[in-house]
Amino acid sequence: MVRVAIRTARKTITMPATHVALLRGINVGKAKRVAMTDLRKLFETLGCREVQTLQNSGNVVFEAPPGMRGSFGSTVEAALTTKAGVTSRTTIIATKDLARILEDNPLPEVAKDPSRALVALPRTPAVARKLKMLGKTDWSPDRFAMGPRAAYLWCAEGVLRSKLWGACNTLVGDEVTTRSWRTMQSLSELASAANSSK
Repeated sequence: MVRVAIRTARKTITMPATHVALLRGINVGKAKRVAMTDLRKLFETLGCREVQTLQNSGNVVFEAPPGMRGSFGSTVEAALTTKAGVTSRTTIIATKDLARILEDNPLPEVAKDPSRALVALPRTPAVARKLKMLGKTDWSPDRFAMGPRAAYLWCAEGVLRSKLWGACNTLVGDEVTTRSWRTMQSLSELASAANSSK
C-alpha cells in the first residue's frame, strides 16, 4: 500500500500519496481520443481522489487509492481499454520520484529550451539498458544522457527534426513514455501543490 505516514505527538496519521500517471499517445493527432473529463472520471472509478489533468495529452495527478501497488498502471490500461476503447501504455510515478528525475538531469547547461528537451521513462530495466545504447553515438547537435531513472534527450533543432528522437522511437517504441521538460516541471509543481495542501 502506498501511503505517507505523518507522526504526531499522540498518533501516526497515514495519508494517501500523490502520484502522476503518464498515458502514452493520448490525443496525438486523431488517434486515441479521450476527453480529459472522461479520463478524470475513469481514475475516480478506480478509487483515486483529487484527480487533476494537465494539458490534453494524458497527464494525470491523483491521490493514490487505498492499497495501490506497482501494478496500478496495468489497472489503468485495462480500464481505459474497457471504458474508452483505447489502448495506452501507462507509467505511474510517485511525486518524490518525479522530483528526483528532474534533479538528476545531466544536461542543464545544454538544454535551455524546455520544449526541445525530453525525458524518456523506460518501462523496465531491460528497456533502460537498450536506451543506454544511444549514448554510444554522437548525435550532435543533439545530446543524449542516461540517468538512474530516465533518459534525457536534447533536440537542438526541435523534436520533429531530431535524428536522436527518431532513433529512440525506433529502438524502444512504446516501451518508453516521453514528455517535454516543460511538461515534467509543470506536473511536478502540480503534484507538489497537491501534497502540500493535505
